[in-house]
Amino acid sequence: MGAVTVKVDGSGRVVIPKDLREQLGIPDGGELQLSVRDGALYGATRLAGFLRLRSKLAGRGAGTGAVDALLAERRAEAGREGA
Repeated sequence: MGAVTVKVDGSGRVVIPKDLREQLGIPDGGELQLSVRDGALYGATRLAGFLRLRSKLAGRGAGTGAVDALLAERRAEAGREGA
């Protein structure tokens, strides 16, 4: 499905068409994170945000997890402060 046009009611509410909600995996009562970039409104599910963060953290060192990378960063900071 391409772009769709929806109306904004007096309270600022919009209805996301059912087929779009299904494509995004948004359940009844689900949440959508909204942001504005370059004058456009973007919506992302929690899963999309999680996958984007996981992808970003994946490149933080060969074979190390995000926790290991964070600990290494903190140790380096502590070493610089103690010097």
